[in-house]
Amino acid sequence: MHSPEVVREPIMATDTAARVARVGAAVGVLGVLLAVALGVSEGDGMRHFFWAYLVAFAFVFTLTLGGMFFVLIQHVTGAKWSVTVRRLGEFTMNTVPLLIVLALPFLYPLFTHNGVEEFGGLLWPWIHAHGEHAELVEHKSPFLNAPFFVGRMVFYFVIWMVISRFFMKRSLLQDTDRDPAYPHTVKMRKIAAPSIIAFALTISFAAFDWLMSTDPVWFSTIFGVYIFAGCVLAIHSWLVLCAVFLQKRGHMTKLVNAEHYHDLGKFMLAFTIFWAYIAFSQFMLIWYANIPEETWWFHHRITDAWSGWSYMLIASNFAIPFFGLLSRHVKRNKMALAFWAVYTLIVHFIDLYWLVMPNMNSEVNPFGLMDVMIVIGLFGFFVFAFARQATKSSILAYGDPKLNDCVAHVNY
Repeated sequence: MHSPEVVREPIMATDTAARVARVGAAVGVLGVLLAVALGVSEGDGMRHFFWAYLVAFAFVFTLTLGGMFFVLIQHVTGAKWSVTVRRLGEFTMNTVPLLIVLALPFLYPLFTHNGVEEFGGLLWPWIHAHGEHAELVEHKSPFLNAPFFVGRMVFYFVIWMVISRFFMKRSLLQDTDRDPAYPHTVKMRKIAAPSIIAFALTISFAAFDWLMSTDPVWFSTIFGVYIFAGCVLAIHSWLVLCAVFLQKRGHMTKLVNAEHYHDLGKFMLAFTIFWAYIAFSQFMLIWYANIPEETWWFHHRITDAWSGWSYMLIASNFAIPFFGLLSRHVKRNKMALAFWAVYTLIVHFIDLYWLVMPNMNSEVNPFGLMDVMIVIGLFGFFVFAFARQATKSSILAYGDPKLNDCVAHVNY
């Protein structure tokens, strides 16, 4: 098929992005302040607040790293269909500096006297290992100790910062470089392959450090893949919402069409199935082997307080979205797809909450307004960091050599 020529000029959404950034900042501040106030009022020394904060951080973290994977995989494969939405993925991955700021509260329970003594391992119980599994946790101390923990965290952020800045810079240079050899495009494709390897390793170990270690007894080698599945689900849902929002305000109305929404919807469906496959694989292998140190984790999630959430995940995170996204017509209807994108992001948060909070207390489900407000607050800051970039750069990678093919893309 002949590819129509697209006018290669920047598409700026400066005013729209500036308003979104202001709203995001306001929502972030109000959400966090209200969550702090609710945390103080609970009278548990902010213990619940910090655990809820970890869940909210994980939600933003999976969006940011999902954006990084999306950008890298498009370059590795030389994908044509995604050019018109790829800049939105680049804006998403370039919120790594926000992650660094949001991770600073983790240092309090690790290094302050009050944090260790008052909370006894507020987020990471291996600070004060005790009970029947204390010896097992002690064997993990060469890995689970505060200095090495922070050192790894710094390493992850350095890697992610280098990757995100490199691809963002090259993508912007690609817009203005008229070299017919497209050197920036070629360079990004070459660097994307080793970057994916770095991404895979760092996201897996970050998932081990920040989420899995909240239960220092439990271990699962597939846990990093489980978090990765959530990342990919989250980023495709986020891109759908961004594209619909921008088109509602008159931007890229002819550049993102039913074909592109169809592809985004297909990835949402595919990774809904992939998430279910990984979740079941993790459960089946651990339950069948019946090793106490491993089944311990699932026992915490079939108590009276959490069994309802566990069974709900089967329906909310797999059965419902599977049938909801199965139809071709749904994937090609941007408003219907936007509904499922919002739904997916909500159940993604529920999934993260289920991963983390039973480790705080397996006998009580503390879910309440504070948990909602803190994730809304951190998500507001994420939206602010995302939108700020759109105030300064084109929301379309108009210099990409595959842009014409992208606009002409058709699903058969």
